[in-house]
Amino acid sequence: MEARKIFEDTIAAISTPVGTGAIGIVRMSGKDSLKILKNIFKCNCHEVLSHHIYHGFIINSKNEIVDEVLVNIMLAPKTYTREDVVEINCHGGLLCIDQVLQTVLENGARLAEPGEFTKRAYLNGRIDLLQAEAVIDIINSKTNLAKQIAFNQLNGSLSQKINECMQQILDIIAQIEAAIDYPEEYEILNMKEKIEVAMQKVKKLIDSADTGKIIHDGITIAIIGKPNVGKSSLLNALAEKNSAIVTDTPGTTRDVIHEYINIDGVAAKILDTAGIHHTNDSIENLGIEKAKICADNADVILLVFDASREFDLDDQNLLDAYKKVAQKILFVENKIDLPQKILVPELIREKLISVSAQNNLGLENLRSKIKSLVLGESIFDKNNESFICNMRHKSALLNAYNSLNVALDTINSQMPDDLLSIDLRDAYDFLGAITGQSVSDKIADEIFSKFCVGK
Repeated sequence: MEARKIFEDTIAAISTPVGTGAIGIVRMSGKDSLKILKNIFKCNCHEVLSHHIYHGFIINSKNEIVDEVLVNIMLAPKTYTREDVVEINCHGGLLCIDQVLQTVLENGARLAEPGEFTKRAYLNGRIDLLQAEAVIDIINSKTNLAKQIAFNQLNGSLSQKINECMQQILDIIAQIEAAIDYPEEYEILNMKEKIEVAMQKVKKLIDSADTGKIIHDGITIAIIGKPNVGKSSLLNALAEKNSAIVTDTPGTTRDVIHEYINIDGVAAKILDTAGIHHTNDSIENLGIEKAKICADNADVILLVFDASREFDLDDQNLLDAYKKVAQKILFVENKIDLPQKILVPELIREKLISVSAQNNLGLENLRSKIKSLVLGESIFDKNNESFICNMRHKSALLNAYNSLNVALDTINSQMPDDLLSIDLRDAYDFLGAITGQSVSDKIADEIFSKFCVGK
């Protein structure tokens, strides 16, 4: 176990959301936490034990009762920060919790910076930087799948894979340096193969980044089509709420309406747009331009046709306009509950997804097709898989992979072994930047600044 870093100051902050609630928590961490608590907490207990809760009152400098509280005392090193930690559970009103915090600050603590509790956990060696970043990912998770992936990272699954790659590289460096210093006793064996194995592991993590980004950030889905094909009804059906106005009058939707949905663990922002067709109405044309922009920027386009109407020039124009981005389009025929009149081009006939938004028919198949489009057909175990969900991590992995590739070129060019060692050390340091072993204070500070105060 790594030694704790002794911080001279004790920090405090409100760790529950701002607003009125049943309970509010003021958290302290640092070497003076118990000393401060002794000055402000009155209870009938003669001694305090770690990881026990005590009932009493917070008293201010005028010996007035600030609030009746429960205090949770946790002594180092078995705490979140590996420092002495005190959590004061008070009434959740804005005034109560603020007065308790002010009493704590007046007795020697200072207000914590954003993410400073987690930063101390990192600096004290309880978690690495990857695990620290997982904390904010858990807080910001939009779906259970995203939360599970973040929990895997917090539990060290991704750190373990990074550390395995680093250890492989370190072993190769050690062999090289031993062979340089003692050429008679050490021979470098299978160097190229060992580097290639490390590259394969790094490449596998890089390849997980696209899926990881989708799980972490979610996707945007734009529903487009000519007027009155049922785009608003489809939005309502997928969102399972009446968000968009639905009428029989073409052109009802003139602006972009959005809802958030969960497609089997993938968060999606779904956009209902104005019907795209030729019109001389200037206001309607503004909506059409917005619809086109939404489609251009979306991860998935649902191009909707009305199965109860004949395929016409507006439908064909939409097909022609978006054929260049066919890889992100799903073709949907809506209103299959009505008598069928549509005859779509043979090119997309077998790709049509049949639904009735009005009667909730075919929606599960549509959701499945959306997920397959963005994640592919691969099946993974969310409890055991590790994904790269962070652009900082992906960038560092790409740099590490490139350094390993340069190392291979160095071997193929029969250049001196000391140059090979430099390339490998670069790869090692790039990987170390992910876990925090070789990261600058500036980057670490930037990461923790994204946390909320009190975490």
